[in-house]
Amino acid sequence: MAITSIIATYGYAMIIEEAKRVLKIEAGGIESLIGRLGPPFEQMVQTIYRSSGRLIISGIGKSGIIGRKIVATLISTGTRALFLHPVEAMHGDLGQVSPDDIFLALSYSGETDELNLLLPNIRRLGCTIIAFTGNPSDSTLARSSDIIIDVSVPEEACPMGLAPTTSTTAMLAMGDALAVVLINEHQFKASDFKKFHPGGHLGQQLTARIGDIMLTEDRIPRVGRKTSMSIALEHIDEGGLGGVLVTTPSGKLAGIITDGDIRRAIVQKKKLEDLFVEDIMTYEPRTASPYEPAYDVLYLMESNQITLLPIVDNRHTIKGIVHLHTILGKGRFKFDPTRIQQPI
Repeated sequence: MAITSIIATYGYAMIIEEAKRVLKIEAGGIESLIGRLGPPFEQMVQTIYRSSGRLIISGIGKSGIIGRKIVATLISTGTRALFLHPVEAMHGDLGQVSPDDIFLALSYSGETDELNLLLPNIRRLGCTIIAFTGNPSDSTLARSSDIIIDVSVPEEACPMGLAPTTSTTAMLAMGDALAVVLINEHQFKASDFKKFHPGGHLGQQLTARIGDIMLTEDRIPRVGRKTSMSIALEHIDEGGLGGVLVTTPSGKLAGIITDGDIRRAIVQKKKLEDLFVEDIMTYEPRTASPYEPAYDVLYLMESNQITLLPIVDNRHTIKGIVHLHTILGKGRFKFDPTRIQQPI
């Protein structure tokens, strides 16, 4: 092997190994937070949920960037939130804060001067102060806070231990945990989500009838009950949806075969080449009407862990099929607002 090839191969291996090291360290940092979740986290959630004000999040530098992302997630999922830059707050923006608001301060060291200088003013306004910090027992921020959330990590992924890496990942993950728990507290639904995302692609998808975005006609993989599994597998592969609908001669839905049905048959040591569709199909699968809102169908699919759903009319005639990705817009399935179905 040429010297340049050896160097190139060695360099590639080192790059991949270093990337793996970083991901392992950051994953370990997030995992270390799990054992520290307890009463302070529950107190934080209940305090925010019961508040009539907003959640004001503040931080500077990398923590500020994380704070802005947490705010964006909270706003889009039903929690009123606002990012407040500590320096701008000291120069007039503090007027946005009211006594009913909850103040969440982000600082891994707990010794960010610009943030700590703001805290007495927040206290005078009467706000509850929550801290995300990696120094929960011996920092100015911790001593100034009513609720302390420990986001400390064993080590930074930066080899010099200088650049915030694992620590910012952990802080962001804790923010996501807060946002998701609040989703449950607010009983926030997909129908609420689309109200806050009307202009985005997902907002369009969720607002539409499922009949407007379902796959139709020759894009529906279908076979009869007496079809051999060898042929059915070809249809599944060609359709690219991970399943095939089983139909009666009149075009009504008889059942469905998904990747799960095939896996179960294999686990039971059945020889697929000797089977027919009716031997492994799921009879009477869940279905939806073409007129149902996409957000209701999404909820149905996620609640029942369904990735493929037949769409039928009131006579059980097949009108379309929906893959989870059809709604979420992943891969090659994209919503085409110009393709609106006529009444079915």
